[in-house]
Order: sequence, then structure tokens, then C-alpha cells
Amino acid sequence: MEIRKNPTAEAGMLIRRPVAEVFEAIVDPAITTKFWFTHGSGRLDSGKQIRWEWRMYDVSATVDVSEIVKDKKIVMQWSEPPTIVVWTFTEMPGSATFIEVRNFGFAGNGDEQVKEAIGSTGGFTLVLAGAKAWLEQGLTLGLIGDRHPKGVPAS
Repeated sequence: MEIRKNPTAEAGMLIRRPVAEVFEAIVDPAITTKFWFTHGSGRLDSGKQIRWEWRMYDVSATVDVSEIVKDKKIVMQWSEPPTIVVWTFTEMPGSATFIEVRNFGFAGNGDEQVKEAIGSTGGFTLVLAGAKAWLEQGLTLGLIGDRHPKGVPAS
């Protein structure tokens, strides 16, 4: 008997900042725009729908927030068709935070789901690396904008 697990994108990063600061960097678009999207219509909050934009790509996403536990967890749906994204924040010694992101519920056949999960893993890895650079060093690396520069064919 074959046991099949649906593909899940997973990324994690230790960020040497207090958990409240790392959590706020994800819920407050004024901070998140330093390392991820270019514009957000509002803060993430339970039961709220907001819009994130990546203006360099002329792309946007509607985000439906289903649950927020302050400084611990965010559960949301986004993209089309919708997938579920779960952010967890673990307080670590030395005023550090381990942030994890899981994205699942991809549509399509098995190969399409795997392709989406791989792409999502790469994207969230860049987001967390950018968040680390911003929160620890105050550096805006431009990772998301540089991932797909104009003139490079899409793969």
C-alpha cells in the first residue's frame, strides 16, 4: 500500500531578535515591506482580509487571516487557488526567535503540487532571510525583487 503525503513547503530561520519584534515584522506591513512585498493594505488580524502587492512584478495576493495568537502563530489563506500558510514563532534563549513557515493545500496533480511546494519553499526561505537581515542588521537586501529580474526568462 502506498502512503501519499501532500507536499508541504517548509522554511525556518533563527532571528536574533525578541519574539514580539519578529511577530510584529510579519503582521505590520510598514515593517514587512522592508523585506517582502511592496505594499500591504493593513495589518494582519484574525478574521481580516488584506491585500499584499509586489509592484515590481505587477502582482498582488488577497490574504484571509483565520487565526492569530500574538507572538506565537498566524494562520492564513492566500493565492489562487487558496493555500494555507501557518507561521509559528518560538521564543529562544538570548532574546532570539525561531520562525517557521508551512504552506500546504496545493492544487493540481502530484507533479504540479510538488512544483508549487518547491517554489513556495524557495520563496519563503528568501522572505525569512530578508527578515533576518532587516531585523538583525537593518539591511534591505532586495531578495524578492532580485529573484526574478527583468530580462531573465521564466523557468
